[in-house]
Amino acid sequence: MFEAIKNLFGTGNKTDYSELIKKGAIIVDVRSKGEFAGGHIKNSINIPVDQLSTNLSKLKDKNQYIICCCASGMRSGTAKKILESNGYTAVFNGGGWAGLQNKL
Repeated sequence: MFEAIKNLFGTGNKTDYSELIKKGAIIVDVRSKGEFAGGHIKNSINIPVDQLSTNLSKLKDKNQYIICCCASGMRSGTAKKILESNGYTAVFNGGGWAGLQNKL
């Protein structure tokens, strides 16, 4: 169960995020507009998690690598589930944006 919790929060996997970026991954920051304005990963797009379901048209290719991030990994875990339930096939929980930035 501990592994499932670690994976939910993006801390249990050994995903090579920089390699995903090289392969064309996009980063979706699911924090609020205000949080995003206070700092974010360069070239990431901001779609707050509570608006994700109504903005799926911004993510046209359901097979593209998508890395979700937020402040801690909780909202990005929710975003991953939302995207997967809508047919997106290559979604990763990158956890907190500052930590993810250090992995790129």
